[in-house]
Amino acid sequence: MRIAFTLVLLAILATGGWLAWALTQPVAPAGQTFVLLHPGYSTRRIAAELQSAGVIRSATAFAIWHRIHHKRSLKAGEYLFDKSATALEIHQRLVHGDVYFHTVVIPEGYNMFDIAQAIQNAGLGSSEEFLKVATSNTALIADLAPDARTLEGYLFPNTYEFTRLQSMQEVAGAMVKQFRQVAKEIGLTTDVNSNDVQQTVILASIIEKETAAPEERPLVASVYCNRMTRHVALQADPSVIYAELLQGTYAGALHHADMQFHSAYNTYTHPGLPPGPIGNPGRSSLEAALHPADTNYFYFVSNGNGHHRFAHSLEEHNRNVAAYRRAVSGR
Repeated sequence: MRIAFTLVLLAILATGGWLAWALTQPVAPAGQTFVLLHPGYSTRRIAAELQSAGVIRSATAFAIWHRIHHKRSLKAGEYLFDKSATALEIHQRLVHGDVYFHTVVIPEGYNMFDIAQAIQNAGLGSSEEFLKVATSNTALIADLAPDARTLEGYLFPNTYEFTRLQSMQEVAGAMVKQFRQVAKEIGLTTDVNSNDVQQTVILASIIEKETAAPEERPLVASVYCNRMTRHVALQADPSVIYAELLQGTYAGALHHADMQFHSAYNTYTHPGLPPGPIGNPGRSSLEAALHPADTNYFYFVSNGNGHHRFAHSLEEHNRNVAAYRRAVSGR
């Protein structure tokens, strides 16, 4: 009887020692190690994934420890392990949901194709998945832009943090939410009706593509507004580029023949604004479209140094174009 008791005691001590070793001895992962734990994974599955990734010593020990602390659930998500840690520390991370966020930077003027590629580059999913949402889920902006064909224009440029468990619907929704916030702050969604919101965003998207200088944007807006008042074609090169992007024919540069490209987005052949935004404008472009400068400008051209020369007449514009060509040829 005494021998049996001794053996049981030794077994308990050995098990306790093994458990303490497995839980408290740090494990160093082989470089940056990502582990994706999906919702619905059992504790056993989570422990097995961690052991397989080489971040804990024993799945069994981890599961036993969690069973002892079963009131604290483990959070699904993607986790990054890049330094030594004990199983106890890793358990705490999963309890707190210390998941990894992927940073996605969306610059002003990015179109939905650019954004889709940025999403893919961040490892959040394929560009095709995002484009499927961007081109079909217009319900996200139906109250603001009832005639919108895509989410183009409403995917607000910003720096975002997403997890791999977020759906493309949630990713696009976050960008639209940011647009709504900014639009409300500048009075876009409170001072004008839905049709005007859509027209303002379309104009802002062209302004965004035409100049990177915030102080010039109200002037660019005035040129296009003056042209529309006089029923003069906008002749915005970025709209032709977008038309070709939609058709998958853009080759990286425009040529004279492209100005006759058949598309409602071609503002050389179709008067007025295109049927939708050609990119996603930032705050200053939206403000410029909402409050254009009061000018009698009808033309503008680059000065070769990141800014533009504005003109009232075609003769003045031609002189500005000649000056631009001299500046470019003299480099």
